[in-house]
Amino acid sequence: MAISSAMKKKKEKEEYWKRKELVFLVLYAIAFYAFIIHRSLQLSLDHEPELYALRPGWLLPPRLNDASDAQWRNFRANLPILTLVFSLFALLANSLRALFALKAKGMSFVWLLLSLAYLSYLHGACILFILSIASLNFLLVKMFAQTKYFSPVLWLFNIFFLLCNRVYEGYSFSIFGQQLAYLDNYRGTFRWHICFNFVILRMISFGYDYHWAHQDPLFDQQKHIQRCHTCKSGKTCYRLLQERSVQKDKFSFSIYIAYLVYAPVYIAGPIISFNAFVSQLDTPQNNYTVKDISWYGLRWLISFSLMELMTHLFRYNAFAISRLWKLLSPMDIFIIGYGVLNFMWLKFSLIWRYFRFWSLICGVEAPENMPRCINNCCNLESFWKNWHASYNK
Repeated sequence: MAISSAMKKKKEKEEYWKRKELVFLVLYAIAFYAFIIHRSLQLSLDHEPELYALRPGWLLPPRLNDASDAQWRNFRANLPILTLVFSLFALLANSLRALFALKAKGMSFVWLLLSLAYLSYLHGACILFILSIASLNFLLVKMFAQTKYFSPVLWLFNIFFLLCNRVYEGYSFSIFGQQLAYLDNYRGTFRWHICFNFVILRMISFGYDYHWAHQDPLFDQQKHIQRCHTCKSGKTCYRLLQERSVQKDKFSFSIYIAYLVYAPVYIAGPIISFNAFVSQLDTPQNNYTVKDISWYGLRWLISFSLMELMTHLFRYNAFAISRLWKLLSPMDIFIIGYGVLNFMWLKFSLIWRYFRFWSLICGVEAPENMPRCINNCCNLESFWKNWHASYNK
């Protein structure tokens, strides 16, 4: 009894100090962010005339907007047209699926046509480079998938083109003959070899899923269903979609190309495996209800509003671009660096979640990149794994 009483008192004491610690941490966080916000506002106002790439903003009273990050500036400027295009794509794809009860093969043709139209605008004649390299990869996978040379061949091929694309800056048509040189005038609005980095990841995913489809499965589907809360509830979790091999007739050229250029996640990801993609062409994802997707979209709008406030009130990235941070005190450099990290996290979070949102509307669930806030990553490993979470699935 005495031991039990002592243990109880010890536990109560621990709980007491934990509560005290929580109060202290909350007060510390409030003080820390109050100081960061106050000092950031002060720095932004004091150095505004010296900063680069500030554009007229919409916030009242009139304030300049930090448009120094080219990636965010382009994404923000193209949001209206992107939203219109994806709205039309989603309406067409979902309507055709419902009207004609389309499965993987039919939906692959739908998305192939929509995505190729999308890529034609983005890359113009350079779409020929994408289709040529993708076709070669398809042939290599089919030829070597059941051999011991498969992995080195697949990786060497893809790394070779990854390097060549960068070295030759997406190639010039004139390299292949002067009769093709005129095509260099029709290169679209977006550099194809930048987007192709993601296509390479998908080509590798297709290769390995096809390779593993010809081997004895290591994934125990029944055991997974027994343990997985999502699968127990009658839904299908992403891991099951990814690990469960699809039928061999699904590894066709049309479905393969549709997977590589699937419009909603083509530009920036997230990365989705071939098995998971094809499974959801057959049967649309059921993990997210209409209510869930609507809430996801609303959260995105809230995050976008936060980004707008950040770029109108603070000048973190402009300080980095203008190199004015070199003139600041160590504490101010820390504040700017911390602000830039949070700006980058929010920027990529918005970009990735925007495209994932449209993919969900179209019935394809992609893994979430950056599921945790950057301020909730306590080491470099957890930071990287969360930053590109879809790479680690």
